[in-house]
Amino acid sequence: MSKKKRNADDYMHHLYLHMNDVDHFVIFSGLSLKQFINSVNSLPNLLLIKHGYEDGSFNMHTQFDFITNEDLNGFSKKMADYTNEICWVDFEEEKYLNQLSPIEQAELLYIGHKKESIGSPFFSKLQNRYVYYSSENQKVTKIYFRFLEDSEILVSNLYNRMIKEKEGNGSFWRRKSKEKVPSLDPAFLKAYRPFAKDGALLSLYKMEKPNNYYGVEVRTLVDYDYPDEVWDDLDEILKQNYDELIKIT
Repeated sequence: MSKKKRNADDYMHHLYLHMNDVDHFVIFSGLSLKQFINSVNSLPNLLLIKHGYEDGSFNMHTQFDFITNEDLNGFSKKMADYTNEICWVDFEEEKYLNQLSPIEQAELLYIGHKKESIGSPFFSKLQNRYVYYSSENQKVTKIYFRFLEDSEILVSNLYNRMIKEKEGNGSFWRRKSKEKVPSLDPAFLKAYRPFAKDGALLSLYKMEKPNNYYGVEVRTLVDYDYPDEVWDDLDEILKQNYDELIKIT
C-alpha cells in the first residue's frame, strides 16, 4: 500500500534555497528577517542601506542609519510586517564606519540598488560576515556569506529552533520523559550542497508515531528562476517524489 502524499500544510516549514558558491551568496524564499537574526551565530551591529526603520542610530560620516546589537530584537519585530526592500551589512564597531572611503560608501549604495556587489561584498574595515537583502513583495532573500558554512548553520539553527518549539508543545510528562530533542548538525547538512547549487526545496515535517524523529524532504527545482513561482506550484511540487530524505534524530 503506497503512502499518502502530504499536502503543503502537513509540513512544519518549506524553505527554498539556491546557492552560488563562486560568488558566496544564497537566494532564499521562506526565510524571514526575524528568522535570520535568530538563527545566525554572530551578528554585532547592522549598517542599514535600504530600509523603512525609524528608530535606528545615525552615522554622520556615511549618512547611514545603523542598529546596535542591543536593538536587534526590536528591529526584527518592528520590521516583521515591512514589505518593501531591506538591505544591510553587519559591522563590528561604529568607529570603523568613520573610516569608510567615498568609494566604499558608493559600493554599499550600489549593493542596495542593484542587489549585487561591484567587487567583493566583504569590507575589510567593516569585517562583515553578511550582506543581507530581502523583498517580502518578491518573496526573496539574498544573502552573501563570507563563510559559506554559515549558510548551513543558518538552516540547521532555523530547523532546530522549530523542532525545539514543537517538542515543547507536548504535555509536562512528555517533556520530562524526553531524553533528547532531535537536532540537525550543520556539518551533516553540508553534504547536500549539490542540491542547493541546483536550487532546492527543503520541507520539514515530524514523522508519525511510532517514529521519534523529524524529516527534511529535499527536492531539486532546476526549472525555477523566480522563487515566488515555487509557492504558486507548491502542491504540485510536493506530489513529486523527493530526491533525498534527511532524518533528524
